[in-house]
Parts: sequence; structure tokens; C-alpha cells
Amino acid sequence: MGVTILTDLGMEILIPICAVIGIAFSLFQWYLVSKVTVGTDKPHSSGDDKNGYTESLIEEEEGINDHNVVQKCAEIQNAISEGATSFLFTMYQYVGVFMVAFAILIFVFLGSVDGFSTKDQPCTYDSTRTCKPALATAGFSTISFLLGAVTSVVSGFLGMKIATYANARTTLEARKGVGKAFIVAFRSGAVMGFLLAANGLLVLFITILLFKMYYGDDWEGLFEAITGYGLGGSSMALFGRVGGGIYTKAADVGADLVGKVERNIPEDDPRNPAVIADNVGDNVGDIAGMGSDLFGSYAESSCAALVVASISSFGVNHELTAMLYPLLISSVGILVCLLTTLFATDFFEVKAVKEIEPALKKQLIISTALMTIGIAFVSWIALPSTFTIFNFGVQKEVKNWQLFLCVGVGLWAGLIIGFVTEYYTSNAYSPVQDVADSCRTGAATNVIFGLALGYKSVIIPIFAIAISIFVSFSFAAMYGIAVAALGMLSTIATGLAIDAYGPISDNAGGIAEMAGMSHRIRERTDALDAAGNTTAAIGKGFAIGSAALVSLALFGAFVSRAAISTVDVLTPKVFIGLLVGAMLPYWFSAMTMKSVGSAALKMVEEVRRQFNTIPGLMEGTAKPDYATCVKISTDASIKEMIPPGALVMLTPLIVGILFGVETLSGVLAGSLVSGVQIAISASNTGGAWDNAKKYIEAGASEHARTLGPKGSDAHKAAVIGDTVGDPLKDTSGPSLNILIKLMAVESLVFAPFFATHGGLLFKLF
Repeated sequence: MGVTILTDLGMEILIPICAVIGIAFSLFQWYLVSKVTVGTDKPHSSGDDKNGYTESLIEEEEGINDHNVVQKCAEIQNAISEGATSFLFTMYQYVGVFMVAFAILIFVFLGSVDGFSTKDQPCTYDSTRTCKPALATAGFSTISFLLGAVTSVVSGFLGMKIATYANARTTLEARKGVGKAFIVAFRSGAVMGFLLAANGLLVLFITILLFKMYYGDDWEGLFEAITGYGLGGSSMALFGRVGGGIYTKAADVGADLVGKVERNIPEDDPRNPAVIADNVGDNVGDIAGMGSDLFGSYAESSCAALVVASISSFGVNHELTAMLYPLLISSVGILVCLLTTLFATDFFEVKAVKEIEPALKKQLIISTALMTIGIAFVSWIALPSTFTIFNFGVQKEVKNWQLFLCVGVGLWAGLIIGFVTEYYTSNAYSPVQDVADSCRTGAATNVIFGLALGYKSVIIPIFAIAISIFVSFSFAAMYGIAVAALGMLSTIATGLAIDAYGPISDNAGGIAEMAGMSHRIRERTDALDAAGNTTAAIGKGFAIGSAALVSLALFGAFVSRAAISTVDVLTPKVFIGLLVGAMLPYWFSAMTMKSVGSAALKMVEEVRRQFNTIPGLMEGTAKPDYATCVKISTDASIKEMIPPGALVMLTPLIVGILFGVETLSGVLAGSLVSGVQIAISASNTGGAWDNAKKYIEAGASEHARTLGPKGSDAHKAAVIGDTVGDPLKDTSGPSLNILIKLMAVESLVFAPFFATHGGLLFKLF
């Protein structure tokens, strides 16, 4: 088959070094952010630096030298941080119980495949060799599930911590200029991006090496046990996304409907009782939820690629370097993203508002271009010139340049999806401007235009995903699709930095408003936030695109593992599965939307009650009761996240046990096909409505000024559209990509059990 240029020892040194560099870089960025002092912090002494950390922070441009402003910022930041931390701890307690219960389930189900036997057994794909017992795979799958879950939780929690640490610092830097504030927000996003990418890689690599000590030459069993890592990562992400999404949108909808529409007070006004809960929500939903979500995608695409590789020539011939090619792609990705980040923070400085969005878009283009070179290099040094890939029972011969194209096509498809998403959700382009224009005639036309935009925005991303699937499958079967998904996620550190930047800027604007800072500072934070809204939509596009490829790769691994030779749509077993699978995203969306609605209802009632019963609240002489609103959001989201979570986690188990692997393969295919469409349209519709509202509020063009100002009928119609879109873009849409991935990875982990004991109903008749 040929040898690789990179030796096994070289690979074992390269991967952890890249991960450690990523962690070190994120800690360095955090140190730079910490040099901006808030409240009673002691300022760091340092020499003058290009980004101006030594300038006096208290000197307002308007000549106000007010320590109270800084003190207020510190108090608000603490309130947001405490709210977010207490919510996540409450959620993790509930999720921890689920984690232990599900870990026991994995062990019992997988252990029972061979009647809890401790004897070695013939291998599934090569009966001439013996493999470790099913009981060992059950034990190690359980351990990797717990490791994935813990890594996912830690990733989300660390992201939330850095975001709440950075929001007030961004506000304070905005007094010195929009460029300074941009750098703080972006560096903070980079801390999260690099920590998550490096941690995910390092934990996975160490787990593989430790498991290898037991499994020895049985790579088939080893990488089957590793799939639990992806399942753990994604199951935590599901609860983080759904729980966080319900929390943030209940607070947001409540704050907007009563504050902006009924009382006509600005967004983030300190008189609004739901304002702290709203800002907490940005951190638990968009930061902690997004972090866990992308970590899950990364873990699953790596697991899918490793499972297929273990039964291909890499695994059969024990070529460790080629086997860990997916991890090498991620390692080079960290180095590429590190270089890319420097372009935004050090090589080119943002000086004006109009430079913010281009700076963020350049990050995507630079990282994709550099990563293409990185992938070519890795494919050259880590792969033999020819090798074979398992393709539904036969071995397909593949050349290393073909695998490079598979990863490359995924990477560039991600960029295309990102830019199409931006075109449909940024108020710089005609689609969002048309939606804003439709507000002239009221909320109804705004809703109609917004829905149409969302449906239309699905077309190009689906073609991009379809082409990348066709190209990668033609070259390297299911392994090609798995590495295409990894290609899309290879620049995850940059993608997450851009994504986390949005909520940090949003919080910074909220803090500026609550601390009573000047109008000019609020304008700067609004400009940062508007760019962040678009980049958040791009991040969601990436997450959905990669989820489609990941779940297809997991589906392929499941079909191989369950020993299904073909999935025939014409057989009734499969077709009923397809129909039910296509229905699941609608059922799931209905649950999450209704949860947001009922939680928002309680929030609206509480905010109205406070405005009506607390004397002097509207005049600003009395303080609202923020804690009650935070409690409403927390209680509602914890209670409401359980039914949607149960739907996703139990469906594969029920279908697999009662109807068997063929029907389950239909369910997976159906949920993938319909889930991707709904997820893209929901995210983009919500993003477009949000930015249409911001377009009217900013009044930057002649057209926008004819629709405004704030408080006009057109603006009120835009606020209603934005409120309808909130649960679409931040709860249902982003959670759907976890639904399609999670069901696929769960089916893969339980495949041996379903293949042995599944299909009880069909066995009876």
C-alpha cells in the first residue's frame, strides 16, 4: 500500500503539540483581555502597546471623568455572570443525572450483545481474527461517552465564563473608539474558539492512546468504543442548546414586547425588569450552547471517520499515522486559525464602523485559503499514495489526492454556506432591506416577506451540501463524507471566535445602556452588535451544513456496523421510517417553539406586573426586581428542555428495539433530509427579521430613515417580526442540527445491540 512520510512517532508528537499551542494561545488572548480593568480591578502595569491598553480608561471623549460609570459596569457584569453561572449549574445537575442513567444504559445494552461474555470473539468484518469481547466495548464506550459529555460541558462553561468576563471590558473600551472595543470582543471570542478546538482534540487523542493499551491490535473494537465520545458531546449539546435557547428567548421576547412595544422604552433600558435575564440568556444560549454544539459536531465527524477507517486498509494494516488523519487535519486547523486571528487583532486594525464586518468576513476567507494549503500538506505527509476504503462490504481503492479533494470540498462548501447566509441575513443587502421595507404596511407583510426569505435561502446551501456529498462519496465512499465534514469544521477555532464575538458585543451594548453611558458609545456598541448578528447567522449556517455531512457520515458508519447491505426505500419497513423521520424535526420544533411561547407568557405577565405595581419604576426612581425574571427564565427552561431532549434520545432506542435496523435507517435518512431544510430556513428567517429591525433603528441610509425612527409604526412592525423570529433563530433552528446528528451517533453506538436484539415487533409477526 505504501508508506507515509510522517512517522508514527512524529504524529504522536505533532498532535499534542498543536493542541497545547492552541490552549497556550487562548490563555494569552485571555491575558490581553484581562489588561482592560473594570471597577475595582488593579490596572496591570505594562509598556505602551499598539492596541492602547495603557490609556486611561476613565477619560471619556466628552470630557466626563466618571468613576461611577465604571463601577456600574462592574456591578452589571457581576449580575450577568452570576445569573449565567447559577443557570448552568442548575442545568448541569439535571443533565448529570441523565448522563449517569444513560451511561448505565449504554453499558447494559452493549454488554448484552454477547450475553455479557468475557471471552474474545471473532471480528465482525474479518472472522479469521479474534477481537476483544463485547463487554469490553460496552465498558470503554461508556467511559468515552462520559469523557465526551464532560468535555462538552467544560467547553460550554468556559466559553460562558470568558464571555461574561469580557462584556463590560468591551463597553469600557468603546469609549476609546470602535477599534479598541472590537479587539477586546474578538480576542474574547478567540479564547473560547481555541480552548474548545484544542481541548476536544487533546482529550480525543489521549483517549485513543489509552484505549489502545488494552485493545492492542483490535482496532475495530477500539474505534467502535471511541464513538461514545461523540455521543457524549452531542447529548450535552442538545440540553445546552434547547435549555439555553428557551432561557434566552423567554427573556428576550418578554423584555421586547412590554418594554419596546407597550412602554416605548429603549432596548436594554435599566427600568425593564427582564433586562438582566435577557443579557444572561445571550451567554447561556448563544455562547455555552453554541460551544457544546460545535464541539459535538467535531467529535462526531472525527468518530465517524475513525470507525470507517478502522475497517479500511489503515485499520487492517495498522497504519497509525494514516488512521489518525482526521486528528491531523484538526491539529493543522488550530495553527491555521492562530495565524488567521492575528490578521484581525495585530496585522490590520479596525478603525471605523464600516470596517468591522469586512474584518470578520476576511477571517473566514483567510482561514479557508490557508487551510486548503494545510490540508494539502497533511494529505501529502500522512497518507500513503494509494490505500483502500471500506465501501458497504467491498474495499474501494483511493489515492491520497482524492482524499485531499474530499476535505477541500467540505471546507469550501462551508465558506459558500457562510456567505449565502450572510447575503440573506445582513442588512447591507437587498433581501433584508426588502423585509424592512415591507414593515411600512404592518407586521403581517413583514412576517410574509421574512418567511419567504427563509425558504429561499435554503436553495444554494442545499446545492453546496449536495455537491460536496457527491464529490466526496465518489472519491472515497462514506469516509470521504466524514472527512468533508471535518474539512468544514477544520477552521472551528476561527468560526467560534466570530460566533462568540456576537453575544459579547450584544452584552456590551446592553451594559452601556444600563450604565447610562453616552449616546455615541451606544452607537459604537450597536455597530459591533449588528456585525455580530450577521456573523452569528454565518456560524449557525456552518453548524447546520456540517451537521448534515456529519450525520450522513454517521449514517454510513451505522449501516456498515449494523451489517445492512442496502437501504431500499421501496420496502415498507424503510419507507415508514422515512416518513416518521421526516416528521420528527416538525414535532421537535413544535415543542421548542411552544416552550419559548409559554415561558415568554410568564415573563410578559411578570414585567407588566412590575411596571404596574412598583411606584416610580417608569420615572427611573425605583429599581425593578431583576431576580424574579431571572428565576422565571431558569425554571421554565429547565422544565421545558426535558420533553424535546427525551424525544431525540428515545426515538432511536424505541425504533431500533421494536422495529429493527432497517426502519431505523429510514428514520435517520428522513430526519436528516427534512431537518436540514427547516434548520436553515428557521435560522435565516429569524436573522433577517432581527437585522431588518436594526436597519430601521440605525437609520444609516435614506431608505432606512423613511421607515424610522424608533417607535414609528414601521419600527413596531419590525419589532414584532423580530420577536416572532427569536425562537426560530435561537432555539428551534440551531437545536435541529443537534437532533439530526445525535440520532445518528446514538444509532451508531447502539448498532451492535439493535442488530442482535432489535426488531422485536417484526419478529413476532
